[in-house]
Amino acid sequence: METRELHENWKMRCTEASDWQEAVVPGTVYTDLLRNGNMENPYWKDNEDSICALMEKDYEYTCTFEGGNTEDFSSIFLRFEGLDTVADVYLNGELLGQPLNMHRVWEYEVQSLLKEGENTLRVVFHSPLNYIAEAYKKYGNIGNEDTYEGFMHLRKAHYMFGWDWGAHLPDAGIYRPVKLCKVKCGRFDSVYIRQNHEEGRCTLNFDAAYLVEEAGNYEVYVTVTSPKGEAFKTVLSEEGCGSLTIENPELWWVNGLGQQPLYEVEAVLFCNGEAVDTWKRRIGLRTMTMQRNKDEWGESFAHEINGKAFFAMGADYIPEEHLLGKRSKERTRQLLMDCKLANYNVIRVWGGGFYPDDWFFDICDELGLAVWQDFMFACSVYELTPEFEANIRQEFIDNIKRLRHHASLGLWCGNNEMEMFVDERCWVTKPSEVRDYLFMYERIIPEVLQEYDPQTFYWPASPSSGGSFDNPNDPNRGDVHYWQVWHGNKPFSEYRKHFFRYASEFGFQSFPCKKTVETISDDPADWNIFSYIMEKHQRNYGANGKIMNYLQQTYRYPGEFDTVLYASQLLQADAIRYGVEHFRRNRGRCMGAVYWQLNDCWPVISWSSIDYWGRWKALHYYAKRFFAPVMISCQEESWLTQEANMNRQHFEFEKSIWLNVTNETLADKEIQVKWYLRNAEAEILREETEIVSVPALTSVWLDKVELPEVDVFTEYVSFEAWEKGEKISEGTVIFSYPKYFKYEEPNLKWSVEGNTITVSADTYAKSVEILNENEDLVLSDNYFDLNGDSKTVEILRGKPENIRVRSVFDIR
Repeated sequence: METRELHENWKMRCTEASDWQEAVVPGTVYTDLLRNGNMENPYWKDNEDSICALMEKDYEYTCTFEGGNTEDFSSIFLRFEGLDTVADVYLNGELLGQPLNMHRVWEYEVQSLLKEGENTLRVVFHSPLNYIAEAYKKYGNIGNEDTYEGFMHLRKAHYMFGWDWGAHLPDAGIYRPVKLCKVKCGRFDSVYIRQNHEEGRCTLNFDAAYLVEEAGNYEVYVTVTSPKGEAFKTVLSEEGCGSLTIENPELWWVNGLGQQPLYEVEAVLFCNGEAVDTWKRRIGLRTMTMQRNKDEWGESFAHEINGKAFFAMGADYIPEEHLLGKRSKERTRQLLMDCKLANYNVIRVWGGGFYPDDWFFDICDELGLAVWQDFMFACSVYELTPEFEANIRQEFIDNIKRLRHHASLGLWCGNNEMEMFVDERCWVTKPSEVRDYLFMYERIIPEVLQEYDPQTFYWPASPSSGGSFDNPNDPNRGDVHYWQVWHGNKPFSEYRKHFFRYASEFGFQSFPCKKTVETISDDPADWNIFSYIMEKHQRNYGANGKIMNYLQQTYRYPGEFDTVLYASQLLQADAIRYGVEHFRRNRGRCMGAVYWQLNDCWPVISWSSIDYWGRWKALHYYAKRFFAPVMISCQEESWLTQEANMNRQHFEFEKSIWLNVTNETLADKEIQVKWYLRNAEAEILREETEIVSVPALTSVWLDKVELPEVDVFTEYVSFEAWEKGEKISEGTVIFSYPKYFKYEEPNLKWSVEGNTITVSADTYAKSVEILNENEDLVLSDNYFDLNGDSKTVEILRGKPENIRVRSVFDIR
């Protein structure tokens, strides 16, 4: 098949305007307007409101292209890989169709309309705001209150209409490639590859679906090439079926458990001896499913790869951009590389965005990041008309066939939070919505998956215990979304009361750094967390005050705006650390800690650990430590864990440490554990050492140690894990509230030598932050503790210009 991408000669305009402007395809209305100087920066101050209003109008795109030879082909069609969303498509003045789903591929036969010379392609996009407003009047379904009414009626990324971290920016356009495809005799529709693993071998079973345009002798030749260049070949039957066996396969593993070898698969379709189409993909040889076994606590829920159950460590991924024309493979690669740097092994793709681009999965294949893939439904109920059902069925088919070959695809999930909310009758306005929920996620999607991808595990919702409204957020089965810390205002220590089987959402907000705030406003009057502009970029109502409430519980009142930002990031990092360390210490019972959220889609105050500009917050550095393959952590008893009240008559509380080493590798470990009782000058008052055997994929507790005589204001404990003479994990704990601990002036000093920065302290320095002028340094470690010593870190990204350092001592 001959394929030509139509990405030149495009122009666009508002249908109410006479003037055309240059357009880029793939691209979007907002990115074209912005690039041509016809729109303000939507992320600046409150520009969002006026820019959202632009989508009350219709826009059209047009281009001209040469059709070329049209005689030697049995079929010619236009393929649109992403149209967002309410569109009319014309070729040479003839209406081809009216696409109504940004998540689908749209193909139109054009051989009878195509000219050898110049052709005109035109796509009109109608207002998504007007569409959902009319649908809301007709059906009245409701959903997430942060999102415009009627959003659920349009198969368009829901977050574009607002979320509690997203703006109201419902962009439109041709956001993925447009291709002119010319077919001789036949072409591939898809190739499904099933894997059957036995000891020392893997059999690949092929099911090639191809479309025949005319009679002839059709054959499919398949070649699989190993990472070392060894080729395996087979010829499929006339029905497109066949298999081949690979001896001693190189297995694909998630990050931390092994390597990610990828095999090249090429299928060539021959008609009467002539090659007429080729299908190429990369696959990883592995088994991947979810382990669900009855046990003493209920039922397990754990990822299993190549027969090994592993603890999921990662975060929830949202779209990287509101303006889809600005997204790029390079930007996605950096984000996912940053995930690998932080020891992730799982990414959950949240259901209120859009199905990721091919490059997202390609990169996850390369990096060993297993993908939990939601179907694109979130926080709403849907009107299951016959037209809507037909539309989403094809959406499922398109995306399953596009993504099912990826080694990283860990599971399909029906939706985000709908089983839980429908069960509670949240947003439910009529009984048919409950019925339609069951039809969509427990009948339609399973039917489609059974036909197109039966080997990939399906889970009906997140959270869920398996479906049918059977206690969807059950802590003893399935996955859980836990929000009592943050939304419920519970203290960080509340996590330790729960032993979820798999926590797929839990989070805590922070402010981004000052340089990111400056991309929102350059007016110092706005640099106040309760200013109009700062709260305009905070979509969880009242959340800036919530951050301050938690800050009051933990730190002294910061005297400067910049210090508030720093303190908020430490709060966020410690909140998630409390949860993840607890879940990992209880490995076996709990088998997943996927926090909300990884990234942002605009400069905003949110739950992300990496902000819109790619700057790491403190949380992402903490994640690198609490997701370390071998990690030491401490379950201390202190004021923070016992909700102490110093004004009570009998103010007594336990002071103790209980160390744990968790090993998320396939090798048994001999770990030397050291812990020290120190004073505020970091001088050692007591020292203990123990050798601990930690089998592969386990968690081991040491003996609990009572410390009743500790002075909670001036003494603390540091602890370390050593392997083969190298310190691989460490931490510190105090026993009062951090705001009461009497930190001594650490006199932090720093020096740069080559690609490293060394920071030293005279005393105990908590959460040492290293920043450069642009606040975009990415280091091998940051926000770490010093015990009157020094640490040298590697510069991974950014320039060490105008370095400055601080610690918790400076929150005052």
